Amino acid sequence: MNHEALTERFFETLISGNRAAAREVVTGARQSGMSAEDLITELFWPTYELIERLFRGDQLTTLNHHLGSRLLRVFVDQNAALLQPAASRGKSIFVVCGKSDADDLAAQMASDLLECAGFEVAFAGGGVANDEVLGRVNEEHPDVLLMFASGPADLPDIRQLIDTLGEIGACRDMQIAVGAGVFNRAEGLAEEIGADLWASSPLEMVDRLVHEPARRAAASQRTVGRKRQSKAA
Repeated sequence: MNHEALTERFFETLISGNRAAAREVVTGARQSGMSAEDLITELFWPTYELIERLFRGDQLTTLNHHLGSRLLRVFVDQNAALLQPAASRGKSIFVVCGKSDADDLAAQMASDLLECAGFEVAFAGGGVANDEVLGRVNEEHPDVLLMFASGPADLPDIRQLIDTLGEIGACRDMQIAVGAGVFNRAEGLAEEIGADLWASSPLEMVDRLVHEPARRAAASQRTVGRKRQSKAA
């Protein structure tokens, strides 16, 4: 199967709002042997990235963007019920994301894949205040706090959250991970703000969380805010 051609065809049906044609593409992909997991990694995610890239580059109207992203969400929701979760890893992940619908859609795909990989996932979406995130972390003690598909406007809160977690020593064993969104568009940003682990796509995030559970940010890694801390000292 030519995945690039399939993505292009799916993209065209989505941005035109042609629900029947989009359904045919997904049905055909399943009939060709793509699993529910494959659909996320090889069709839904690449199409999502294409829609967002063109929209950010002013190559897609707001109308087409909304038609595409909202119709894509329908298929992502339907696909979630078809995923076959692996045996439990005994690891919990608390997921938050940026405030936009597109950010929420991206984080939902990541959450679906993580659950499929055997993680216990709680997905809160976007617009959650830091004090509520901290409250959840202190109460539930997740193994991972994942901030996936964050926008530029979310960075101050993310930096403050990571700072606060470090300063108060909350959940010292918890891994802080970030991915996609603004972190894909600003090389080195995830490392600079003190994240323990980062990835560019849901599949890469699953792989890294599975294989690098002990990875933690080194003190020398963080550069954002270091000057401010030095002055305070």
